[in-house]
Amino acid sequence: MQTHPMNRPELPRRRRLTVRDYERMGEAGIFPPEARVELLDGDLIEMPPMGQPHAGILLQLTRLLVLRAEGHARVATQLPLSLPPWSMPEPDFVLLRLRADDYRRERASAQDVLVAIEVADSSLRYDLIRKARVYAANGLPEYWVIEATARRLHRFVDPRPADGLWGRTEILEAPFTVSPNAPPQLALASDEIWPPAD
Repeated sequence: MQTHPMNRPELPRRRRLTVRDYERMGEAGIFPPEARVELLDGDLIEMPPMGQPHAGILLQLTRLLVLRAEGHARVATQLPLSLPPWSMPEPDFVLLRLRADDYRRERASAQDVLVAIEVADSSLRYDLIRKARVYAANGLPEYWVIEATARRLHRFVDPRPADGLWGRTEILEAPFTVSPNAPPQLALASDEIWPPAD
């Protein structure tokens, strides 16, 4: 005997937002100016407030990366990265290919990225697992997660978009020097990320 459709329990379903949905919400002023939100795999994620170690590293890396990238890459800080249809994260840093329009006409996409960099404290697990999977699935060539207080860097290279995994990962403990595959001129030493006076 079949159950009548009206008697079947209706289970809640996940409503995934697309990049276009997310952009429309922003255009409509739904997010307050101080909101720290991003779209990841269709979910609207509210990011925790930024701690001082995180903020300090952002300032340090902005100076270093901008100086070293001159003529090799464009440095973007906390810029929405369009990964349609389901994601628009805002990495702490993205090193982008140089482009004639200098990204004035359209947002940066996965094809423009040389390396994405996140600075993590309370968001470490999210950055290492969920965000790493989204970046691999979208074919970003390289991804770094810098642990703000542990003096540690996680490096992900060789994405496998079909399964959202990375072909190679490594954990670098200070002291270290790390260079992206492209452009290699942007080498960073751990003593520059965390100056010895810290």
